[in-house]
Amino acid sequence: MTQFNTFLTSSSFIAVLLAFPMRSHGTTPIPTDNPQLAQVTSVSQLSDVQPTDWAFQALQSLVERYGCIAGYPDGTYRGNNFLTRYEFAAGLNACLDQIVALIGGGEAIAPEDLARIRRLQEEFSAELSALRGRVDGLEARVAELEANQFSVTTKLQGEVAFVLSDAWGGNGISDEDNDAQTVFTNRGRLNFVTSFTGRDRLFTRLQFGNLENSFADELNTNEGRYAFDGDRDDNLTINRLHYVFPATDDLQVTVMANAGGHQFYNNTLNPGLEAGGGVTGALTRFAERNPIYRSGLGGNGLGLRYRPSDFLEISAGYIARGANLPDEGAGLFNGNYSALGQVVLQPTDRLSFGLTYIHAYDVSQGRRFGFGGTGTNLGGLSPSALDAASALSESQLTTPVVSNSYGIQASWEVTPKFRVGAWGGFTDATLIGLGDAELWNYALTLTFPDLLLPGNFGAIIVGAEPYLGGLDVPGNTDFENDVPWHLEGSYKVQISDNLAITPGIIWLLNPNQDDENDSIVIGTIRTTFTF
Repeated sequence: MTQFNTFLTSSSFIAVLLAFPMRSHGTTPIPTDNPQLAQVTSVSQLSDVQPTDWAFQALQSLVERYGCIAGYPDGTYRGNNFLTRYEFAAGLNACLDQIVALIGGGEAIAPEDLARIRRLQEEFSAELSALRGRVDGLEARVAELEANQFSVTTKLQGEVAFVLSDAWGGNGISDEDNDAQTVFTNRGRLNFVTSFTGRDRLFTRLQFGNLENSFADELNTNEGRYAFDGDRDDNLTINRLHYVFPATDDLQVTVMANAGGHQFYNNTLNPGLEAGGGVTGALTRFAERNPIYRSGLGGNGLGLRYRPSDFLEISAGYIARGANLPDEGAGLFNGNYSALGQVVLQPTDRLSFGLTYIHAYDVSQGRRFGFGGTGTNLGGLSPSALDAASALSESQLTTPVVSNSYGIQASWEVTPKFRVGAWGGFTDATLIGLGDAELWNYALTLTFPDLLLPGNFGAIIVGAEPYLGGLDVPGNTDFENDVPWHLEGSYKVQISDNLAITPGIIWLLNPNQDDENDSIVIGTIRTTFTF
């Protein structure tokens, strides 16, 4: 017996006996905390055991004479599963104890047979002792984890990025070079995800970083800004407080108490690149999603996502910047707001189309660069683009704006390792009391999951960041209307489950929609830690 193999199959009856000796002939079963295996009283109850199996007679005897066999809940025995020598020892000892109990302590058994049984028990006494020690150790560790666990309802998820980057080429407003320097920056998030019912989620996010506005000041443009910038001086803030719950089986509700965004509750059809401003997706804001989704970003509001069938999904949402301010011209309904409606059609598992409409109004809260930056998408234009567009005065550039944005998105998984995406966006804006403006943007994305190695991810994005396509206001409105092309390539190397390195290049042609401006190249190496 000392030469017994390290691994056996459970056809020898032992695997199911590790902690489950059965009731038989009126005896009481040994208690167990594991409900996965169930007592059987006849070998015919085991659906995967046939009379032609080599161990059938042995199993039949152990089941029907001694009650030493248990089956899985689905009625199978799984006789080809492997077990260890420890498991064999535990099962053998349990079955022998059962046999001894059934024969009343051994008086009704031949002395030589009883000696053989006891010799088998002694043979595995070392393994049984070691197994008891392992169980005691596991119980102690479980007790320690339970006493010191973070929370029974909350999971902590984190991501931290170290970003090495530089920019070369023009300064965005002339044929002169920019003065950007090589920088080393960081961004981190701690996400506390709490569930009270098992189906709902409360997201509480702490965020810090020092990327500020990427290279926007040095390049005089918002084009090419990182998706994960915006934080200053590593100040820790409560960046997100959202509650998501199912109203019905088909309807999901998202309540955004702060940092609201249309991307949080609805499908932007850009898998692999969309990361909600995180450090695990695209490098730039533009590559993450159709820019019209940024309308109203940062406000408070409500989002609904309804999926009545596999083919159809409907989303609707309302976000208000300044919803927490009781001032006149602010509040939930009398200030900046953005309302979205979207329909997604999915004719196959690999092909999806989305049609999006956003109506927005922008007054003064949170405006960045005139034209009502937060509510209308016009704020994506840089000051130099606005200056070149017209001779509008400062007061004209800060006039309230009403806008209607239209988007079309598509995602096609050609193969599990190659996906094509595309979108187009158009914004029709009315500068109240002044005139009209229109903006365009569009892109083609190619992504490559598991490129070269499992877990790696390659991406190529080609498109036009939002640019002014037309302006109808009094005065001189001549402006350059060259397409500001955005080319981006990145390759995420998944070093381990928790560490990835993503080198990438961003190439901006005709920055600020002017082909007389020199092109700009932004290079980056992003190291991402997740836990």
